Amino acid sequence: MSSWKSAVVDADRNKDWLPRLKTSIQSIQWSDSIQIIVDKILSDEELTVEDGCNLFDTSSLSELGHLANQHKVAMFGNNAYFNSNVHINQTNICVLACKFCAFRRGAKAADAYALSIDSYLSELEKFSSIVNEVHSVGGLHPEWDVDHYCSLFRRIKEEHPHISIKALTAVEIKHLSQVSNLSIRETLQRLHDAGLTSLPGGGAEILDDNVRKVICNGKESSQEYLDIHETAHSIGLPSNCTMLFGTIETAKQRVEHMIQLRDLAKRTNGFQCFVPYPFLPDSTRLPMAQLSTGQEILRVIAVSRIMLHSIPHIKAYRMNIGDSMAELALQYGADDIDGTVKQESIMHLAGSKAPLDHGVNQLAKLVTRSGNTPIKRNTTYSEFEEFVPAKKPRRLPVI
Repeated sequence: MSSWKSAVVDADRNKDWLPRLKTSIQSIQWSDSIQIIVDKILSDEELTVEDGCNLFDTSSLSELGHLANQHKVAMFGNNAYFNSNVHINQTNICVLACKFCAFRRGAKAADAYALSIDSYLSELEKFSSIVNEVHSVGGLHPEWDVDHYCSLFRRIKEEHPHISIKALTAVEIKHLSQVSNLSIRETLQRLHDAGLTSLPGGGAEILDDNVRKVICNGKESSQEYLDIHETAHSIGLPSNCTMLFGTIETAKQRVEHMIQLRDLAKRTNGFQCFVPYPFLPDSTRLPMAQLSTGQEILRVIAVSRIMLHSIPHIKAYRMNIGDSMAELALQYGADDIDGTVKQESIMHLAGSKAPLDHGVNQLAKLVTRSGNTPIKRNTTYSEFEEFVPAKKPRRLPVI
């Protein structure tokens, strides 16, 4: 198997991706509406909110996907990425009560839980030999401060030094800073020093405070989400960024969300991957939600790839959208399907049916079926190897 490395800031993206893109798209006959976008790309013009809205309104999903896939191929060729990870959600106890969240519990709920550090390490031990990343996000526990997480992260690095730690959303960082009476920078620096590798970027929802007041009142503001990630990037902590779509937002608010992330990424080069995922159906928590169809999911992924030139990767998050949709999304601008996961609570309590028993061979098969080459990566998109599934041994004939 071939292996290679990349600078974290490049995340394996071809350095000459833009000239490659221009060469590929200028010879294709596009519809009038898409040609306007193509002309802007060819003349190095930044796409605007209006352009993004026009992309959402484009009648031909296949043409939109074709343009997005041209971006993906220019950036990464036929590579599609995954990793070996496990999700451990450390607690479901949360001081907030966001309307879209099926995971959160009050401290006195019968099914409330908070993993001790020893219990967390026992869970991780089950998967340590087959993963190189642990992904941990959870509720805002009223009693856990930054020292608790620093102790946890140090134990992880001591007992499982090969495992990187992707953990804590922006609102968790804000909560820890308040409970610990520290600044955001001090909080992030202490966590980083204790072993935190990167931030998963969850909790962005829609970066519009009018939407946030309805779906996640009490969480960090749009600007706080951006500020927390900018601070993380400034101390050397890369991150993903996300978008929850299909609640009450408009297409314009989705595009404005993307542009805010795009602008921050241009300043910091710290966002490695954009992860858009649809709200999963639940009529009791957010009955006014605009539940997303498969076509809408593909449209969001395609528009994301076209708009977000400053963020290298676009993830088809199979824990949310499922294997079949993730496989299809790899033809609509996505280039990453996340990882093995093994266990996960937040998405599955919200309604996800995505399988949790996939190993690397199944993920590689998913990528191959999409027409791409499976590439196993590390957390920070700096180490890669082409994944070649082990061949089953041939049985000798019985004589």
